[in-house]
Amino acid sequence: MTEYHGKSVCGGIAVGKIHLMVKREQNIVRYEAKDCDSEICRFETARKEARKQLALLYEKAAKEVGEENAAIFEIHQMMLEDDDYLDSVKRIVLEQKVNVEYAIGAASAHFAEMFSSMEDVYMRERAADVMDISDRMIRILTNADSEKIQLHEPVIILADDLAPSETVQLDKSLVRSFVTVHGSVNSHTAILARTMNIPALIGVDMELAQELEGRMAVVDGFGGALYVDPDEELLAQMRVRETEALGKERLLQELKGKENRTKDGREILVHANIGSVKDLDEVLKNDAGGIGLFRSEFIFLESSTYPTEEEQFRIYKKTAETMAGKRVIIRTLDIGADKQAAYFRLDKEENPAMGLRAIRICLTRPELFKTQLRAIYRASNYGKIAVMYPMITSLEEVRRIREISAEVRGELEEEGIPFHLIEEGIMIETPAAAMISDILAKEVDFFSIGTNDLSQYTMAMDRQNPHLEAFFNPCHEAVLRMIEMVCRNAHAENIWVGICGELGADLSLTRRFLRMGVDELSVSPACVLPLRDKIRSLDLR
Repeated sequence: MTEYHGKSVCGGIAVGKIHLMVKREQNIVRYEAKDCDSEICRFETARKEARKQLALLYEKAAKEVGEENAAIFEIHQMMLEDDDYLDSVKRIVLEQKVNVEYAIGAASAHFAEMFSSMEDVYMRERAADVMDISDRMIRILTNADSEKIQLHEPVIILADDLAPSETVQLDKSLVRSFVTVHGSVNSHTAILARTMNIPALIGVDMELAQELEGRMAVVDGFGGALYVDPDEELLAQMRVRETEALGKERLLQELKGKENRTKDGREILVHANIGSVKDLDEVLKNDAGGIGLFRSEFIFLESSTYPTEEEQFRIYKKTAETMAGKRVIIRTLDIGADKQAAYFRLDKEENPAMGLRAIRICLTRPELFKTQLRAIYRASNYGKIAVMYPMITSLEEVRRIREISAEVRGELEEEGIPFHLIEEGIMIETPAAAMISDILAKEVDFFSIGTNDLSQYTMAMDRQNPHLEAFFNPCHEAVLRMIEMVCRNAHAENIWVGICGELGADLSLTRRFLRMGVDELSVSPACVLPLRDKIRSLDLR
């Protein structure tokens, strides 16, 4: 028996044979192009065919794993329309007088490297998408067949990493687990595993030798381990745990419609975090009580230009209508730092995490801010909407925000556009905001604590830096004491307080958060029912 370890992205136990998926590298030959215009025409033909293939993949994925996970193929289609990418390929053909296959490979490698160097994990994952698109177009140009993945029995997929176009071809009913050597918690494979609710490991340090094909294996998604050729004793233990895990999942489903109430009668709001309207199906499926964080920046990140008021309004309206009276909290634009959109033309900064980002951009570009607020207020006529402002550090910022908000309401009244007065809250994600939360609580309707940024700013540590993993502790006592102080200051002014960062889903902290007085916990949709189960098991007396 051989044991390997990696990072778990979805818990559970899987027992089955290994199916090895090793990509065949494409050998791109560079040669001199006798007719550059002809090469550009070949590129445009390949691009048209790639768009057609991606549209079909989107339809297939939407039926099998939902629109949220199928959206990656829409992003791929958008990349095929990106002016910077298209210009780069054409420039290489014309300036170097080379074949278009080589130009695509060179341009894609450049863009992949650019994405890989970004701080934000989500943006780093786009490097794999660029290479997936490159591979697709080169196969079209060289008339190479895409490798069809045929599964004949339930298997554990073992790969270096998996591209979205590879995972969508899989027969999902025959996949028991994903194990990859590379990838991240935001990779398509990890997201798909969580959607399918099957155990998955990433970052497993092992060599993908061909003799692993067909070998019996066990994936322990709880302990982050892969066992190849397990002995009978381990196999028996894991089969028992597999049965227990499936039983627990069935019990969780029975919690739908139940209250988030502790044994001593304390009721907690359990909401969901989302990035787009495509996540709404998961929110409803997992019975969340509302949306505690709508990350509106993804509307901007997935666009090639500033989204109009009307475009934003339609998205917020659909969200409000879908949630049918349940509260939807929209976080205003939180862009900058590790979330970059080229059309914002932000200056390169030495320390972007401390730079021009989030509310600072909104206050220095008030027309952009007012456009978003108008869309949010208009959507309030179709459901229960609230708004919260990120990266607050001072009382002056809050007062300026309230002034702009009042201006927007005045304009809408003058134009005869209906809207409702909505709750306005702020995110507590800087030590500055936490320390003056007693003052800020007098100005707003609620607090939402963003523990991700609060942790990194409190500890002066980049939470995404792999070299700091041994030092970074999101449960640091200083962070927990700040949360407790914020709760105390919020309740002193009769406003509610929630947590929308990753710590909200940490079940080892649920009891402590409730004792602190946290009123709401907002987590990813898949964490709603486990959190409800935990809350209902607690007695705070």
